[in-house]
Formats: sequence, C-alpha cells, structure tokens
Amino acid sequence: MGLTTSFKARKAAAKISKGDIAGAMQLYKEAVDEGLQDPRYLLSYSVMLIRAGQFQEARDLLVKIQKYQMSEENRRQLFVNYASCVYKMGELEKGIELLERQHQKQASGLVYQTLGYLYVEEGDFEKALAFNKEALEYDDEDSIILDNLAQTYYRLGNNKKTAKKYFDKAHEVKPTQIDTLYFLSQYDIETGKKAEAKEKLETALEGRFSPLNYVTKDMVQSIIDNL
Repeated sequence: MGLTTSFKARKAAAKISKGDIAGAMQLYKEAVDEGLQDPRYLLSYSVMLIRAGQFQEARDLLVKIQKYQMSEENRRQLFVNYASCVYKMGELEKGIELLERQHQKQASGLVYQTLGYLYVEEGDFEKALAFNKEALEYDDEDSIILDNLAQTYYRLGNNKKTAKKYFDKAHEVKPTQIDTLYFLSQYDIETGKKAEAKEKLETALEGRFSPLNYVTKDMVQSIIDNL
C-alpha cells in the first residue's frame, strides 16, 4: 500500500463529510483495489456498501479484513457491521448469535444498540424486552437504545402507551432520529394531527437511512404523499 492509496482513503473520508457519497465510494473502491489495509477506512467503506444495499460486497470485505490488526473498538465495529450485513442477507439468527458472543465478552453501547434491534426483528417479545431493559440500564440516554425499547413495546407488546414514553425520550435526546420520528408521526395521525405528522416525516426524510432502520425512505415518502 503506497502513499497514493492512503491519500485516496483520506480523500474519501473527506468527501463523506461533505455529503459526496458516490465520490467517496469510488475512491474507497480504488484504494481497496490498490491494497488499502487501514481498518478505520475499510470499516467506513463497509458501512457505505451496506447502506447502498451491496451486502455481498460488504460481507466479502469484512471477512477479508478480520485478519488485520486493529483496536478492540474497531473489531467490535467489524462484528456489528458483519451482523448487520448477514441480517439483511436473510441470516438474522447468524447475526444475533455473533453479537451474543460479543456481548458475553464485553458489554458495549454499539452491541446493545444493534443486538437490541435484531431481537425486535426476531419477534420474541419477552427476550427483546429483557435485553432492551438491560440496555437501558447500561445507558438511559442513548437514543437508539430508547427507540429499541419503544419499538419492543409498540411492535411486539401491543402497548403503545408505554412505547410512546420511550419514543418521546428518544426524540428529546435526538430530534432527527428517523424511526423515532416515524413512530411518533403515527401517534399524530391517529389523533388527527396531520400537520405535526407531516413535519416529523419530512424531517425523517432528510436523514441518512440505514439497513437497521425499521422504516424506509419510500415508506416515509408514501405516507407524506397520502397526507
């Protein structure tokens, strides 16, 4: 790996901060083809591939770089990225089992966030509730953890009243969180507050959607159009 390769990776990271996703992905691809081995940039590229729906490419990259030397924090990120990837490829249980092993080794906010959401997707209310309550004890001001617990009550527990308490708290912590805005808009719609719902959904539409969002950009746009 030469200086030119490292420069391309740094330039790609700069393009991300400026919102040039296509340009960043092209530079990352060129750097990877040239032998880039810096885990920080490779993990960033894997996230971009996952967001773009290129799950097989992301998975292959993550398998390749797992042998590289990296910090514990970067290795946790690698496992979370891999679990997210295989979940979107239809292997939810594999993703869960991988993160369960990571959680047993060491608790971390990142694993609580991702595994908590995957438990909701799995559909077991009691298991999702127990884990997401544990996550809340770990960090009761993490907006994703709060949203996971809210979704547990809303989607699995048929308890919208309790769910709203946690959606409201998640919204206080992070007013732009996509899923939180979507679910809060549903409360507005149910009570006839269409203007408030539309405002929340339009804010959500401006966010960066990820494979770990319950709602998609098309879903949000469709609801706005109907309103």
